[in-house]
Amino acid sequence: MSYTVEFTQGAEDDLVTLYDFLLNRAETLEELDVANEAVTVIRQAALTHLSTTPYSYRKVGARSTLRELIIPFGTTGYILRFDIRSPELVLVIGARHQREEDFH
Repeated sequence: MSYTVEFTQGAEDDLVTLYDFLLNRAETLEELDVANEAVTVIRQAALTHLSTTPYSYRKVGARSTLRELIIPFGTTGYILRFDIRSPELVLVIGARHQREEDFH
């Protein structure tokens, strides 16, 4: 079975925030490339993992369809929160750096 993976506007906004944060911290040209690479890695991980095995990631709260995917990147990584909406659709609802405060 294959799921369609979509990002909500909130998740897209989170990716822009993560990208801008990395750009603002960049001091070299190589560090500028890290911002692009981070967003690419996050999107690719979502499409690769969530389209095939969304139920294999950790549950968040009481609902069995609300889950999180941890994406390693550099010395830390990112967390995608997603909801399995139907047998055909996984909706990414948020993205955070692992060192940020938890989702609310």
